[in-house]
Amino acid sequence: MFESVRRTSTLAAVVAAGMFAVSAPAAFGAEKLTAKEATELGEEAYIYGYPLVTMEYTRRVITNVEKPVGTKGPMGTMIRLREYPDAKFRDVTAPNADTLYTTAFIDVGAEPWVLSIPDAKDRYYLFPMLSGWTDVFQVPGKRTTGTKAQTYAITGPGWKGKLPEGVKEYKSPTAIVWILGRIYCTGTPEDYKAVHAMQDECKLVPLSAYGKDYTPPAGKVDPSIDMKTAVREQVNRLSAEDYFKLLAELMKANPPAEADAPMVKKLARLGIEPGKPFDINNLGPDAAAALKKVPEDGFKKIMGHFKTAGTAENGWIFTTKTGIYGTQYLQRALVTAIGLGANRPQDAVYPTSETDADGKPYDGANKYVMHFPKGQLPPVDGFWSLTMYDKDYFFVDNPLNRYSISARQDLKKNDDGSVDLYLQHESPGKDKESNWLPAPKDKFILMLRLYWPKESKPSIIDGSWKIPAAKIAK
Repeated sequence: MFESVRRTSTLAAVVAAGMFAVSAPAAFGAEKLTAKEATELGEEAYIYGYPLVTMEYTRRVITNVEKPVGTKGPMGTMIRLREYPDAKFRDVTAPNADTLYTTAFIDVGAEPWVLSIPDAKDRYYLFPMLSGWTDVFQVPGKRTTGTKAQTYAITGPGWKGKLPEGVKEYKSPTAIVWILGRIYCTGTPEDYKAVHAMQDECKLVPLSAYGKDYTPPAGKVDPSIDMKTAVREQVNRLSAEDYFKLLAELMKANPPAEADAPMVKKLARLGIEPGKPFDINNLGPDAAAALKKVPEDGFKKIMGHFKTAGTAENGWIFTTKTGIYGTQYLQRALVTAIGLGANRPQDAVYPTSETDADGKPYDGANKYVMHFPKGQLPPVDGFWSLTMYDKDYFFVDNPLNRYSISARQDLKKNDDGSVDLYLQHESPGKDKESNWLPAPKDKFILMLRLYWPKESKPSIIDGSWKIPAAKIAK
């Protein structure tokens, strides 16, 4: 659902809470900068703020409904996706057919929210919690906390208080929190039923309503919010003045981390300070004119980082630098732009491939094979899958209604214990269909998902396990 094209995120200390304070002299906000200074500082500020601004626009679009419907739901309301999308689905690029989402946006600025997760009965799941800056500050789930029933209070910056017995505190560094729960499901009617029951038992309530009967209030629809244009496009269309005005406003409730102190000083030179109005005209005419060009150039720098942001091997591109970023602002902005909601690498890695072993784009006119030697299927403690997309990152219609392939297909092994996956348009034959991932007639893209990848060797995290190339069958 939220895994957008080419998957390629704990901020802790709080400015507003008094744990850390950076405030430039008032004169900084009125400093007359040269055009060159404004351009350089502006691009740094644009890249730094891109995740927070994008998260806000994502929140607005997802929560701008009266009640949960599809992938949307009001603030503080659980969104429970009940089935996997099919080839007709066009709402979000690069959908998955491995986990059912249970998600919510909450505002913990006023009071904490309590999340209750039932006993998952050893089922794989994870409930990453993203800050407004897109860092995954906590991730309860089978890998980290086991699968027994558990209850968490997500508290905001500066909150102090007593929690009910049995409720564990997870402190968010920002008021905005995005809970992006994923629950493994095989997709059979029986497993859908079991996961639906677990989803229904997941509860989310404000602390003041914990232990009481609670019905989420209806959401209020804002007709001024653009519900059709992609979030990234909406953010990229913002003028420098509107972008930095919003950034300054958002930083009040979603404060920078302590490590961001040098960047906060740079922002102040531009007149960008948490909770204070930004006025581009205070910079002088030359600097103001230069700043107006920043959004376009800043986004080019973000996307230009793609080639150096991760690892390229055997036609696959992936990164293990997601989920927690520290001061790696360019990496954080890139992942926001192309894979908002990315997990920590210990939870998931998403290698993507657009070309075969010879560097040529995949084409359904050819037949490809991915060969895994004995004992060298993707090393995971959770699960893995290989998904087929068309050239636009959507599922491919096929006679098997199979959009991904994994160990749950009961893959057939060769005599030597190796495994071959057949990536082609036509059936490789009934005896090989268990290992067939149907391709379109023309261009296609592959994505390998490794949930809870092994950290002991061989591992994709340290590079000791290599992804095999997809080669044209001989």
